[in-house]
Parts: sequence; C-alpha cells; structure tokens
Amino acid sequence: MTYFVTGATGFIGRHLLEKLLLRKGRIFCLVRKESLGKFEALRERLGADKDRLVAVNGDLGKARLGIAPASLKSMNGKISHFFHLAALYDLSADEASQVSANIDGTRHAVQVAETIKAGCFHHVSSIAAAGLYPGVFREDMFEEAEGLDNVYFRTKHESEGIVRKECKRPFRIYRPGIVIGSSKTGEMDKIDGPYYLFGLIKRMREVLPPWVPTVGLEGGRLNLVPVDWVAAALDHIAHAAKLDSRCFHLVDPAPRRIGEVLNIFADAGHAPKMSMRIDARMFAFVPSAVRQALSNLPPVRRMINTFLRDFGIPSEVMRMINYPTRFDTRECERALRGSKIKFPDLKSYAWRIWDYWERHLDPALFVDRSLSGKVRRKVVVVTGGTSGIGRAVAMKVAAAGAKVIVCARGEDELAATKAEIEAAGGTCHTYRVDLADLASCDEFVAKVSAEHGGADILINNAGRSIRRAIASSYDRFHDFERTMQLNYFGSLRLIMGFLPRMAERHRGHIINISSIGVLTNAPRFSAYVSSKAALDAFSRCAQAEFSDQGINFTTINMPLVKTPMIAPTKMYDSVPTLSPEEAADLVVEAIIERPVRVATRTGVFAQLFYAIAPRAYEIVMNTAFRLFPDSPAAKGIKGVRQEQQQGASSEQVAFAALMRGVHW
Repeated sequence: MTYFVTGATGFIGRHLLEKLLLRKGRIFCLVRKESLGKFEALRERLGADKDRLVAVNGDLGKARLGIAPASLKSMNGKISHFFHLAALYDLSADEASQVSANIDGTRHAVQVAETIKAGCFHHVSSIAAAGLYPGVFREDMFEEAEGLDNVYFRTKHESEGIVRKECKRPFRIYRPGIVIGSSKTGEMDKIDGPYYLFGLIKRMREVLPPWVPTVGLEGGRLNLVPVDWVAAALDHIAHAAKLDSRCFHLVDPAPRRIGEVLNIFADAGHAPKMSMRIDARMFAFVPSAVRQALSNLPPVRRMINTFLRDFGIPSEVMRMINYPTRFDTRECERALRGSKIKFPDLKSYAWRIWDYWERHLDPALFVDRSLSGKVRRKVVVVTGGTSGIGRAVAMKVAAAGAKVIVCARGEDELAATKAEIEAAGGTCHTYRVDLADLASCDEFVAKVSAEHGGADILINNAGRSIRRAIASSYDRFHDFERTMQLNYFGSLRLIMGFLPRMAERHRGHIINISSIGVLTNAPRFSAYVSSKAALDAFSRCAQAEFSDQGINFTTINMPLVKTPMIAPTKMYDSVPTLSPEEAADLVVEAIIERPVRVATRTGVFAQLFYAIAPRAYEIVMNTAFRLFPDSPAAKGIKGVRQEQQQGASSEQVAFAALMRGVHW
C-alpha cells in the first residue's frame, strides 16, 4: 500500500508513521521547506530510508496544499490511504491561524485527495467538534453540536463538516480525546490539557508534605487518551474493511473527573492529594450576569490573571472546568474488537507522563534561574553580613557578580569579610553600623544612596534571638525592647530609607529573614518571634501597597540554622539544623524566584495545623515546652560553662527530628 500523510512530523503523526512503517509500502509526507530538517531528523529516528519515507514539499495554507503539479501527477491513482492529521491544536491560538490551519487546510487536503484519486480519506478531527454539547454525543452525531463560540471548537467542527459535505472520496473520521503523552515512554511535545495544571501540583509538593490532605475543585470529566493508543487505534481502524463514511470516538470509555485526574498526577508527582473536592457546579446557582460582573471587577480580574500567569494556565482552560460532554464509543469498540488494542488505565502510566513533563516540559526548566542573572551589577545590601547566614549570602551574591554592601558592628569582622570576598574576585563595600541605633541606620542609608545610588536588593538578615520562658522574663522587659529595636525597628528603618528610591525606579526587592517560629508559635521565643512577626506583618501590608510598582517583598521563615547565635544552647548540637550555606541557598532562591514567602514544609504545616485545630496544636507545643527546659543562663544561673551544660535527651532528639528545623 501507499500512503499520504499531512502532519507527519506532528505529535500524533510521528506515532502513526511508526505503525505505518510496520506495513509494506511507501509513505509520502507533506513537509514545508522550513520543516525539512525536522523531517530528516524524524526519518533518521524511525530508521526509514528515503525511498520508504518520502518528503513532498507543500504548505497546508495553499490551494492543493501547495504541491507542485508534477508531484500530484506522480501520485495520481497510487495513494491507498490519505491521512489528514495536520491542524492547529491550541485553545489559545488566534482566530486567523486556526481558520487557516483547521478549515482552509482541511479543504485543501480534500482537494488533493480528489485530485490524486486517493483510496480513502482519513480525517483526524477532535472531540472539540462536539462543542459543549450537554450530554452523551454519539459517533453518528454532528449537526447536534452546541456551544461552538470558542474558535478552536468552531474550526474543528467546520473542518469536519468540510469532509462530510465536500469530500467525494471514501472517508473515515476520527475524534480523539485530549491527547497526552505516550503510555509507554511519557513522551509529549508540548504543554496542553492537564499539563497546564502540573505547575500547581508541583507548587503544592514544594510547600506541603505529601501526606497532608488538601481541598481542591471537582469539575467535569477530562477525556485523556495516550498518543500511542490513538495511533494504534487509528492504524487498525483505517485498514479494517467496510467502515467508510463512519466516525470513531478515540476516547476513554470511562473518563475521570478533573479532581480525580489531578489526584492521580499528584500521586505520580509525590504531591499532596485533594482529599476534599468542591464540585464547581455548585456555583451554577449564581446568575451568570453576577458572575461576569464579579470577574470584571479590577481586583478580582487582576488576582485571577496573576494566578493564571504564575502557573502558566491559559484562561481558556479554566472555562473547560465544567466540561459537559460525554462520548459514546460503540463504533470504535466494535472496530477494535479482536485487535488486542486495549485502552490503558491512566493510573498505570501517569508516573511516566509526570516524569517526562518534569524532565523535559516544565516551564521552570527554560527560565533563567541563575543567581548571576538576577544580581549581576546590582547593589545588594546584606545586614549582619560578617558571620553566619549573612556572610554566606554575601559570598554567594558577590561570586554571582553583585556589588555587595555589607554592614555590621565589628570593624575587624568587616575587614575580614571584605578581604575574603575580594580575594575570590568579588566586589564588596563595608560599613560599620549599629542597626539598633536609628541614627546609625539613617547615616548608613544616606551613605549607600550617595555612593552607590541606593539598593536594588535589601536583605535584612541581622537579628537578635533570646531563648527564655515568659515566666523567667517578668523582670526582663528590656529583652523585649532590645529584640524589637534591632529585629523590627532597625530593619524597618532601612526599608523606609531605601524604599523611596526603589519606588522612583519602579524596581527593588526587600528580603526579610524571619523565623519558622512565627509559623510554629515557638515557646520560649516570645521576644524573638514577636519582633519577627511584626516585620512579617509590615511586609504583608507593604506588599499590598507596592505590588503594582515593581517592588517585591519576600519573607523567609528560616528554620534553625547552626550559627554563632545558637551556640550558647548546648542542646542544639544534637538536633537537626541547617548550615549557614544551606540557609543562604534559601536566600538565593528568594532572590531568583521573588516569592512572597519562603518556608519549609514543616513551617507551612504547623501554620495550617494551628488554623484548623488551634487547641490540639496548643497541646503539642505545650508538651514541647515542658520537654525542652530553659538553659542555665535563661534561669539566671551564672558560672555554668557551655561544656558543663546538659546535652539533648533521646526524647528531645526524637521530638526535634519530628519537627525538623523548629526552635525549642
């Protein structure tokens, strides 16, 4: 047999060629001049020689596909099967492109099939041809389609109509569901259908442990079909006898609802599942005019657009949440009976789909996530940059090409940090500043603004921590005053100093190193956590005021880090901690991603636990409070050296491991 295939280098086309090459005969493929290289690579991949897989120069948008008359004449009467797969499968593509590819392209393909007297014209349509039909759409239905306002739905419907009304050759029509990657390899060539929601699943995995139940949305049924099954079914039905003039639904006979599909992929991606799913149809009681009015409100529209943009979800996809159509498959099932072509269960291969997406298609893979891309030649101010987290951050951003401004109280430490950064090839300027002194803060802001033009990125890292129970602090009110003075007022003074210049330039990033204790309500750290919580609250308020001016605020709820600040507490030698370099990596992540918050899974879970069951959470934290006693210094016992302090007990180590990174 001899075949002619349009869209041979496309997703379904490539898999169909694999099937056709198992049969005898030549295969002519319509290829544009710009795609000849792609076609040659495909031919090499399939292991086919030039006599077997033949490129025919042409263009879908031209009459008779733009094929030269001599080529048409050479194929006249020799083509047994004409497969028309070329189309634009994109809900968000512009109308002109879709009309040209789907409607005009189909008409031109029908013209060629008639010109060369093709044996049978096989048109690969789509379930989109049914529009938004409310109910079961049978394979013998066509004119009954409803809801064709969407350009993609309309052009797929009209292109199928061209075959039905204008094609004089024997024809067969195939309507695949939403085609996803191969059930054998997971291979896919673009983001489409459920893939648009993978970014949301990945984000959930990053912020929550996989065992945490979440609330999600339930909707209509997603009809997903793996490309290898589509190609196998198409190949088999095309070669079966006495099936002309029929339509075949290449769909999942038992499609799952959106919520179930998302849970399957969440399981494949080791992300939390949606244990409770709210049916989107329950919002149908709200009149459409009211829903439209609400969605057009500027803050609502901006919020929706931001959410969709952040996760790379086209707005057209969200309109399909309550997809109302089911598809009858009796013709397809009869045609495949006895073929051993079985529809694979999504659960059996979802992990392959996820793995391929994460390795090859995840949009995050193609974004410049280098630190140098964000800080090169930028002025980055790091407070407390001579030790611990601040020093590690200063080293990393300097190595990435930033002009680093380090401030601290110790002149010797400043000189040592500057020398180390410059020895590594970085640029560093140091200033001696007491951030607990507001006048010193103002002087520092003035110098940096005059000498360096202000700050592009401000990292408020300097801080003071006090570990002491409230009952031991009745006569130590100054603990709260001095902690607030440095951690809150000092940081706030720098923000207020650098912010006006950032607002003028419509760019800037303020990163506040907060604490996981703000999320966990850590006992014994009331002074420290309160000061950090105040800064967190300020950041949230400020973000609301400056989010449309190109200025970002990021709060990092840092877990326990092994720095000189925690060294006096001997017990911390036996509990899990981050190194300063690991903590600096969280700051680097904040610089690159510019999120509103960076937090560990433990911190986020603790916040959710407290929001859902505050009394139960209170019991857990009170247990921890009794389990971890005050240090001798906190109790006012003098003369006890660090080496004399008692280490952590087995119970304390076990509890700290369970609540990894929390201050006790």
